[in-house]
Amino acid sequence: MKFFADTAELDDIKELAATGLLDGVTTNPSLIHKSGRDFMEVTREICAIVDGPVSAEVVALDHETMMKEAEVLRKIADNVCIKVPLTIDGLKTCKALTEDGTMVNVTLCFSANQALLAAKAGATFVSPFVGRHDDNGFDGMELIADINLIYSNYGFETEILVASVRHVTHVLQAAKIGADVMTAPPKVIKQLFNHVLTDKGIEGFLADWEKTGQSII
Repeated sequence: MKFFADTAELDDIKELAATGLLDGVTTNPSLIHKSGRDFMEVTREICAIVDGPVSAEVVALDHETMMKEAEVLRKIADNVCIKVPLTIDGLKTCKALTEDGTMVNVTLCFSANQALLAAKAGATFVSPFVGRHDDNGFDGMELIADINLIYSNYGFETEILVASVRHVTHVLQAAKIGADVMTAPPKVIKQLFNHVLTDKGIEGFLADWEKTGQSII
């Protein structure tokens, strides 16, 4: 499963990229606003750090203006992935862009039927929001399982990008189901490293090493 960071904070992206675990980045208008940075500038800098797809979202609602915005965004770098909403105009834009060889991430997916439409429109990625799904009384991971089954039934190449990841259990469940990608805040990705037995093991090894009175360097 690919790991994307859901952030526009450059320091966090650099730190995760240095581990070799980061396969891409997703951004959205809310994350750009939180960063306090210029949209074009921060997107360009992220693309320079990460080799994989960097999702940059259009903000227009009509197909014609989406295409104009996408034309500007995809000139930022070769690894820009245009992010469009799961609407009729969004899917029109998706079809036009993918036919032209541009990566497209169809976002704000909340049903398997919507994911089916995104795949038929040729989306590179579809982003079901599992956390928001859970917040509204639905089972976000059941949604991922349904999409995975449908895509397997018909051989769709659209990758399932699990979004709105709130905790490490979402990551584990997505991996067990077979999702292609998950995108999570850096805080959640870092929590994947944590285990009380790892901490205890390190503590014990260091205590025993100190008793030897030796030094490696």
